[in-house]
Amino acid sequence: MAGRGSGPDFVEALARGLDVLTAFDAEHRRMSLSEVASVAGLARPTARRLLLTLEELGHVRSVDGLFELTPRVLSLGTAYVSSLGLWDIARPHLERLVAQTGESSSMAQLDGSDIVYVARVSVPKIIALRVEIGTRFPAAQTSQGKVLLAALSPAALEETLAQPSRSGLPAYIGRSAEQLAEELTQVRARGWALADEELAPGVRSVAVPVRDGTGAVRAAMNVTVHAAETSTETLLGDHLPRLLRTAGEVSAEWALWQSRPHVEVATEHPSAG
Repeated sequence: MAGRGSGPDFVEALARGLDVLTAFDAEHRRMSLSEVASVAGLARPTARRLLLTLEELGHVRSVDGLFELTPRVLSLGTAYVSSLGLWDIARPHLERLVAQTGESSSMAQLDGSDIVYVARVSVPKIIALRVEIGTRFPAAQTSQGKVLLAALSPAALEETLAQPSRSGLPAYIGRSAEQLAEELTQVRARGWALADEELAPGVRSVAVPVRDGTGAVRAAMNVTVHAAETSTETLLGDHLPRLLRTAGEVSAEWALWQSRPHVEVATEHPSAG
């Protein structure tokens, strides 16, 4: 993974440290030093120094000779979400949507060929997949992923889909690349996407885009149901209109938030006397 930089200001040590952090995933929650070095593509001494540094910083811990991430790494992603202002804006809207539908709702963004969950309000239902902030799934197998992929240019879409998934899940083989392209065209035209048990049996969801102040699609919001409990007709007829309205409200508020002054200018008051 290391050795990608070409610019004069590229910091290879930082890149290697990030390689170590991203080496951990659902299939590699705890790894030995040798395993980390292998997955990250680093020499064993280099991986050791990086792991010990990350351990001292609190991002990694060692248990019985195996390394694992600590909750502190969430601060890295949380800082990104906070900088967008999106989660603070979306939270009350998601909570209200969940109260109306009785179903879980999430927001996700695109990271390579995967989606990554950045916000979620769930209801206590048994579902086939565990989802939490930071969970990643192959974008093409999810309703949110289809919305985000549909917003890409043809060149960007090709480049994105060429990247291997880091979710640890097998690729979906239920359709060809041509069928996916045709579906994304439909998603782009109608403004929503459906995933019907493509990610896992029993998981059905519909998603819509969330836009920033320029109108660009920056995230996707969904409603997820259990296929045995909620039909596609109910999902699209009852929940989709509420989802579209909610995403529109979030997009509008986010646009206002982005347009606010980001620097406070101190006002000088004339001195008395």
